[in-house]
Amino acid sequence: MSKPREPLRLDVRTTYKLFIGGDFVRSESERTEAVAGDDAARVARASRQDLRLAVAAAKRAFEAWSGATPPARGEALYRLAEALDARRAQSIERLRAGSKADETEAAREADAAIDRTLWYAGWCDKYALVGSAVAPVSGPFAAFAQPEPLGVVAVLAPDEPSLLGLVASAVPPLVSGNTVVVVASENDPRSAVGFAECAAAAGLPRGTLNVLTGRRIELAPHFARHPDVAGLHAFGLDGPFAAELERVAAEDLKRCRILPAPSQADWYSSESLELADVVAFTRLKTVWQPALI
Repeated sequence: MSKPREPLRLDVRTTYKLFIGGDFVRSESERTEAVAGDDAARVARASRQDLRLAVAAAKRAFEAWSGATPPARGEALYRLAEALDARRAQSIERLRAGSKADETEAAREADAAIDRTLWYAGWCDKYALVGSAVAPVSGPFAAFAQPEPLGVVAVLAPDEPSLLGLVASAVPPLVSGNTVVVVASENDPRSAVGFAECAAAAGLPRGTLNVLTGRRIELAPHFARHPDVAGLHAFGLDGPFAAELERVAAEDLKRCRILPAPSQADWYSSESLELADVVAFTRLKTVWQPALI
């Protein structure tokens, strides 16, 4: 008697969505792209309108996020680290599929992303003390300078390492109270979507972190000229492209921080953990107070 045949099953095709204003949504253009190494998966390709919606969501969230107490922001980022740790196995699986890394390298990157998020969470209630100063003045006054956030920061995450690079570029602006719109790695966009899932699970206020997947060359110029974007953060862009972004951003005095791509070793080095990453998107507010004589 022949054995019964196993029932045929169809692949469940997955479309990874954008993360805008706390919701996972399709691109308004309905454009998608194939995910490398997975015939059953596609990722949304963000349009200019998606970018506008993400910036608007970040702008709406700025007052609440920047107005939260530093310990409250630190607690929120700590929960983000907890969510990343809880989904560590899933992150490793996606990193292996996206970057073709072996399990050891994928685990190393996932662990570094968790540790980096936790490290920055600890700075939320400390960076202002380090960045503040009392300026000497001639007269019966005291001048106090303290950092405050800029507003909406656009982040162009590096292609490699996809998860650790996203954490290292997107989390520091959040520490000081900025809200963020990220364009994910083009090589491995699913890891960025997983990071967005962790942000949603951690309960970050809606719109505080927004994640777009798509083409960097399409989206970056619109960030540079958008009037509601206060800063632009990127790694390893082509020289002429970076120069053009800086030229366009200078028209309304955006803060640009476009850095060379670190080496693989530098991404994991403890020396790459700098407070400069946090204060890069702050400005000093000076308060004058009459001195008691």
